[in-house]
Formats: sequence, structure tokens, C-alpha cells
Amino acid sequence: MVEEILELGFDTLELSHGMTVAKLPGIRKAFEAGTFRCSGVHNFFPSPTEVMIDAPDAYEFTSHRPHQRNRAMEMTLRTLEIAAEFKAEYLVLHMGSVPLMPHKKWTGRLTEMAKAGRILSAEYAAWKVKCVKKREKTGPLYVSRAVAALEEIAGKAAEFGVKLAVESRSKYEDVPSEREMSALQEHFKEHPWVGYWHDFGHVQLKHTLGLLDHDHWLGLMEPYLIGAHVHDVHWPHRDHRVPFTGTLDYQHLFRHFKPEMPHVWELSPTREAQQIRDALQIWKKLFPATIDASVVPA
Repeated sequence: MVEEILELGFDTLELSHGMTVAKLPGIRKAFEAGTFRCSGVHNFFPSPTEVMIDAPDAYEFTSHRPHQRNRAMEMTLRTLEIAAEFKAEYLVLHMGSVPLMPHKKWTGRLTEMAKAGRILSAEYAAWKVKCVKKREKTGPLYVSRAVAALEEIAGKAAEFGVKLAVESRSKYEDVPSEREMSALQEHFKEHPWVGYWHDFGHVQLKHTLGLLDHDHWLGLMEPYLIGAHVHDVHWPHRDHRVPFTGTLDYQHLFRHFKPEMPHVWELSPTREAQQIRDALQIWKKLFPATIDASVVPA
């Protein structure tokens, strides 16, 4: 797996969720041999042994069940240790969701209306307003759980020297929402080990639905940016596509980033190797200071 990624033209990897513990010895051996550099780690790494599929949200800090919140904390602290071992700069975190708002019923319905060409209809506008009102009403409890968990993890992050990168999510029902993310980042603004991780595809999905403006949102988050997951979006909802094949205007959006920030290519495993190589050559010409981008299987 490591060799295949390196052959695409990269020399740096983000160690991501979905990797079983059985793969860890081989990855560790390759790292110790100097085969690759590790930019960061995505929670949970490796995947919990009891979880048989790639499920980074199997345990959430926002869960109603204390044992699930405890398991999320346990696995996160273990992942932090591994991140330090691999000399990672950051740990990408999912904080949870609002279980009272199943995605299929709420913004999933907006996506279906968009696909049907009804995004400018009065019905679409009314349902979007209803989604926002419902989300604002149900969110505070889950945000408070996420913040409490992050405060606990932040102490350990400082010990290990690994930044906590709270990721923008693709579903409006996830925690934090954009308004909550702004408040969360302001809450931790004096903590040097907590910041924001931008996912281009996730945010573009919300941009498509009219829930935010991508460029404006990045401008608001610019003071807190740690890095980004890079992938493109085929309208309206197919993300993890190869850069330059979809709707994203990277040249416009990348003015919010410092060149030294990590930019991790997070692609679907169904993408063709040659398509990735071709896109990487374009990337190197447009953004020569960010050619140490990483690739992780999404």
C-alpha cells in the first residue's frame, strides 16, 4: 500500500482511519526505514479491533451512551500516542453528530431535491430553513459534549506535541456546524494545540446546497487553519474525486492557506492511478510550494 502511494509521485502520507491493527507493523517498518514521511494521522488509527469496516464515526464524543464516549476517548488517546511515534504534526478529529437529525430525512432530502433540479424552488427554500431551525435547536447539548472531550484531549496533545485539527464535516447534522465551529475555535483560540482542518470536498457539498459560501467560510477560518484534505466534487454530491475534475476552484480558494500547510489528497480508492498522476503534475505547476501533498485512501 505504501509503495503504491509513493509510486504515484508522493513522499508523504497521512495515516488514516480504516487501517486495521494488522497493517500497523508493516507501516511502522516502512516508516522506520525512511520510506515515507508522515504529515499527520486521522482518528482512529488503527481502527478499533471490534469494528469490522472503515468507520471513523463508530464511536462519537457526542453519543448519548457513556461507554461509547469513553471508547472514543480511549481510542483517540491511543491514536495520539501513535501520531507522536510517527512524528506527525496533527491529528484530524471528527467530533460527532446530532442523532435526533438523521441525515437522510434532513439535508439528505435537500440533496435529492438538488439532484432533481429543484434547488431554486420555494419547497427547497422552506425545507432548508426548517433544517437550520431544527439544527440550531438540537445542537447545543452535543456541542458541549464535543468541547468537553476536546478540552480533555488537548492536554495530552500538548504533551505529545501533536496539534488537534477539528475537521469540517460533510453533513449539516454533524458536530460542529459552521456556526458551532466558529464558536469552538474562538473558545480554544489561546490554545496552541487546537485548530481547524478544512476539507474541501465536505465544505463544497454544503456550498452546493446553499448552506454556506465556500470562499467566505475559508476566510472566517483562516486564523485557525492547520491544513486541508484535498479532493474534488462532481455536482451535486460525489466527493473524493481527483482534483481538477469537478467543481472546485483551487486557485481562488488557496489564497487563504500558507504554502507550508499540509494539503492531503483524500481520494476514493476507485480513482485511476494515471488520473491521479496527471492531476499531480498540474498541482505542482500551480502550487509548487505544496508538492509534499499526501494521499490517503478515503
